[in-house]
Amino acid sequence: MTAGSRGDVAPFTGLGHGLARAGHAVTLVTHACFEPLVAGSGVGFAPLPVDPRAELESARGRGLHRSGTGAGKVLRGVVLARAALARMTDDLIAAAEKSDMLLLSGSLGPVGHAMAEALGLPSMSAHLQPLSPTAEFAPALLGGGHWGATANRVAGHGVNLAVGRVFSAAVPGVRARLGLPPGRGGVVRRIRTRPRLPVQHGFSPLVVPRPRDWGDGLQVCGYWWPFDRDVRLPEEVRAFLSAGPPPVFVGLGSATVPDPVRLSATIVRALRRAGLRGVVQRGWSGLAAAGEDMLTVDEVPHSALFPHMAAVVHHAGAGTTAAGLRAGVPAVPVPVQFDEGFWAERLVRLGVAPCAVPLRGLTSDALAAALARAARGAVHRERAETLGALIRAEDGVAPVLAAVNRAAG
Repeated sequence: MTAGSRGDVAPFTGLGHGLARAGHAVTLVTHACFEPLVAGSGVGFAPLPVDPRAELESARGRGLHRSGTGAGKVLRGVVLARAALARMTDDLIAAAEKSDMLLLSGSLGPVGHAMAEALGLPSMSAHLQPLSPTAEFAPALLGGGHWGATANRVAGHGVNLAVGRVFSAAVPGVRARLGLPPGRGGVVRRIRTRPRLPVQHGFSPLVVPRPRDWGDGLQVCGYWWPFDRDVRLPEEVRAFLSAGPPPVFVGLGSATVPDPVRLSATIVRALRRAGLRGVVQRGWSGLAAAGEDMLTVDEVPHSALFPHMAAVVHHAGAGTTAAGLRAGVPAVPVPVQFDEGFWAERLVRLGVAPCAVPLRGLTSDALAAALARAARGAVHRERAETLGALIRAEDGVAPVLAAVNRAAG
C-alpha cells in the first residue's frame, strides 16, 4: 500500500515483481492513475480514488509553492495529505480484508498498521526515505543536513508528530470499523515507534549508511527498481542521441511549478550557455524546449535513457536520484520540496554532483555553471561511474523477501 506521486509508487512495482517471482501473490494498492505501471509485472492492482496530480494542481496544492521550505511546507503537505487520506480509507480497508500481510509505505503506515492489528495480519513498513529519528542527520523531510546530534533527533521526533496529524483523524475510524477499542492518545506515535514492527528501507547503504542509533528492526536493503516492461527508447530519442554528442537530461518528475514557460526558457538558456544539447522531460511541470539541439519527451524509462546522458538535471526525488546513481552519470540536483534537499545534499557529498541548484531562485547562469562542471569535468563522472557499478550489484529485494518469508512463517 502506497500513496503519493509516481516516485512514491514506481519502486514498489519492482519490489512487488520480485516478490511475485519468488512465489507470493502480490497486489499493489495505490492511486488508479498508476495502474499501467504494473502491466506485465505479475503484480495485481487495487485502485485508490485520489488523483495525486489533481491534488497538487488544486488551490491547496498550489499553496505549497508559497510555503518556502522546511516546517511550513511540511505542515501544508500534512493538510493536503489528511484530506486525501479521508477519501481513501474505505478502499484501503477493502484491500486489507483480502490480504494475508500488509507492506506499507511511509505515506500510509499508521493507518495500515491499525488495519493489520484489527484483522490479525502481519505488517511491515517499506520506506523510500529515512523517516525514523537519528542523531546522525536532520530529518529528510526538512532537507537533511546536520544540526547537531540533539537537534537532529529532536527535529526528527517533531516531524513525526506533524506527520502523525495526517493519521490522527483516520486511525480512530479505522479501529472502530474493524472492532478495535478507540485507543489512548498517541496511538499513531506508538504504532510508528513500536519496536517489533520491522521497517525495510528501499535505498542503498552506499548512499545513506544505516544510522548507528537505529534499532535492530530498521534495515537498509538497497534500491527497489521500478518494473520496466519495455526498456527500448522511442525512435525519436534514438535519432536525437545519434545526431550529436551526449545530451543532458532535464526533468522535474512529479513536481509542479507556477510558471512552466518561464522555467523552460531558463533551462534552455542554461544548456546553450554551457554548450550542451538537452532532453527535456515534460513531466507534471509542463516543461518544453524547441530547436535542433533540444528534444522534449514524455514518459521514457530512466533506466534506458540515463546511461546515454552527459549529466542529469532533476528535482532530487528519491526515485530519480536512484535512477541517476544506477546509470553512473553525474547530476545537478534542483530540489523543490520535502526530502529533495536531503537527496541533493547526498549527491554532492558522494561527489557525483558539483552542487545543488535549488529551484527557488534558479537562474540560467547558476545552472549553466553547474552543468559545465558536471558534464565536462572528469571528477564527477568518474565518481558516478564507480558508485553506479557498486549500486547495480546490490539486490534490494532479497532482504524484503527474506523478511516476508519469516513473517509468513
